Amino acid sequence: MISHKFQPFKTNISSIPLPEKFTFPFYYEPHKLSVIASTELQNYLENQSDFEHNFGSNPTQKGLVIGKMFGVLVCQNEFGEIGQLWAFSGKLADSNHHEKFVPTVYDMLDAKGFYKKGEDVLNQITSEIESLKKSEEFKNAFQNLENTKIEAFNDIQRQKENIKVQKKLRDTIRKSEIFNEEELKNASQQEGILLKKMTQFWNYKIKAAQKEFELINSKIETLKSDRKQKSADLQQKLFAEYAFLNQYRTLKSIGEIFEGNPPAGAGECAAPKLLHYAFANKLKPIAMAEFWWGKSPNSEIRKHKQFYPACKSKCEPILMQHMLDGLKMEVNPFENNPAKGKNISIVYDDDYLVLINKPAEFLSVPGKQIKDSAYQRVKDMFPNATGPLIVHRLDMSTSGIMILAKDEEVYKELQRQFIKRTIKKRYVALLDGIIEENEGFIDFPLRVDLDDRPRQLVCYEHGKTAQTRWQKIEVKDNKTKVFFYPITGRTHQLRVHASHELGLKTPIVGDDLYGKKANRLHLHAEQLTFVHPISKKEMTFTVEAEF
Repeated sequence: MISHKFQPFKTNISSIPLPEKFTFPFYYEPHKLSVIASTELQNYLENQSDFEHNFGSNPTQKGLVIGKMFGVLVCQNEFGEIGQLWAFSGKLADSNHHEKFVPTVYDMLDAKGFYKKGEDVLNQITSEIESLKKSEEFKNAFQNLENTKIEAFNDIQRQKENIKVQKKLRDTIRKSEIFNEEELKNASQQEGILLKKMTQFWNYKIKAAQKEFELINSKIETLKSDRKQKSADLQQKLFAEYAFLNQYRTLKSIGEIFEGNPPAGAGECAAPKLLHYAFANKLKPIAMAEFWWGKSPNSEIRKHKQFYPACKSKCEPILMQHMLDGLKMEVNPFENNPAKGKNISIVYDDDYLVLINKPAEFLSVPGKQIKDSAYQRVKDMFPNATGPLIVHRLDMSTSGIMILAKDEEVYKELQRQFIKRTIKKRYVALLDGIIEENEGFIDFPLRVDLDDRPRQLVCYEHGKTAQTRWQKIEVKDNKTKVFFYPITGRTHQLRVHASHELGLKTPIVGDDLYGKKANRLHLHAEQLTFVHPISKKEMTFTVEAEF
């Protein structure tokens, strides 16, 4: 049976050879067939009238603007025919089902499904809780308890203050020639007894008010506990329903894959939807690609029509631990040493520190899988160095000057200069477009995207301050060369400040995270000025970029 979601290419693809291996979904150059399939999907999106969704491309369209990630899967059916599947991440136009797109693995929006019915039960419990909280009985009991506590506190405090006043008065009497010590002691004891009785009285009153309040509040707490348990049960049932096939038609749920704690939205991305549908309908995956359509979210950098890899936190476990099992796939580039065949050059060297020129695509410090790095190379060059060596880092893709310390005291002093921001840094970058302004200052906070490391997000709630001064050097061939003067040193700061709408709106040439891939990232740490920790002389070093 041929699936109705399996669409033939409108473009003549007969002369295009099939790829020998399936796309590695977390870092790829889209195959020509994937590009054609994406173009055909984009043509459909530009001209369709099947649904209404505000992608942000039409300023007059009403409704919340939500850009969307779409995916295409080139596949082959049982008859050897090549076609394509389409999918979107999350919901589209408030629905999980559209004629030309593969469905979600489990439709949480289905009114007849267990999830919606379970949600209705939870909503009913929440409504009961809110109704009890708003009832006059609850409000009066709560207010009576609070008022009783306040009255008790004030009454007991007054008695304590009275005891202090009476004690001072007795002390004054004792200084006179005539006084009865027995009467003074008896008065003191009576005041203490009264305080004790008042405390007992108010404790009784508070307990009575507390009991009255608990009669109603216990109903609320029981409902909350019931809601929590029902919610947990519903989630576990949902995790079990979200079960994905692989090429062996083996099912595995996201509950199993994530060991009972999947992140929100796991399984709702385009890639797992596409692969699950293909395996369920005996379609052989050939190549895949995902692209962004519409306006970028305010916190992220997403470019209209641009290709992006699958996300790490939600998709990688599903795909790599199960769905792609046994598929002949392109090599994982993250397992290859990018520094192989490259050398670092010494810019300056003395008994205390060393400055190097780090090539692009060269780790500053050892990674989880690859140990070759600037740290390891310098450690091998200077085996007697005792310091932590690495004073600051450059992104793997960024080239340029790095300073390393040969002992701990020098390291601490250089670190102090970085922390105090007395070290001056200048980067040179080539931007993929024309910048009209001549200079400026960029200031917005950044934090890591927990769902897609190491990508950074703009976040005013949890982000750290990120500030950059910049200056235009020249415009040539529709590209702009600029100097960046970073004041802070956040991960990917210059890359995000260049590409984001709040910054220069123009990505750095070759930025495969926030722009488009090229032969390299055209960002270079060109100049560094610091005070030598021992000689106390200011030193400036410059290494021009090779791009």
